Amino acid sequence: MAEYKEAPLASRPKTLDPAEYFNISPDHRRAEEQRAALKAQLKRRFQLQLNSPHRKELIEDPALTRWTFARTNNIYPNFRPTAKTSLLGGLFGVVPMFILFCVLKTNRVSRSDDNSIYQWCACCILEGLKRNYVCFMSAFQNLHN
Repeated sequence: MAEYKEAPLASRPKTLDPAEYFNISPDHRRAEEQRAALKAQLKRRFQLQLNSPHRKELIEDPALTRWTFARTNNIYPNFRPTAKTSLLGGLFGVVPMFILFCVLKTNRVSRSDDNSIYQWCACCILEGLKRNYVCFMSAFQNLHN
């Protein structure tokens, strides 16, 4: 704004007039200048800490600490456990691991008996379902006893 030179045949645009710039009151402008001065002071203090040759510990940033605390402690607005998220978690978390396990297991099983791996996978699935059912029933009985 200071380097602006008016053209000989045109007047200064109203948006570049210092009195009309942003159309704000002097109190508001003074508050902005105070905030900018505080920001510059904090920046200078951080730069001095960062470039200190005698620094032995980490630089603690209170704003980052507050942000991290707020982000990790109040997780409910960011994630809600619903049927959809549970299904997606199982689909993208558990199923690929099980498929990878079965693929790696097929490399170890002899290739002479082709049905053995399918029988083994079915047995593992049924065993897991049975184990989960037994755990669920024992927990259910403990609740009602």
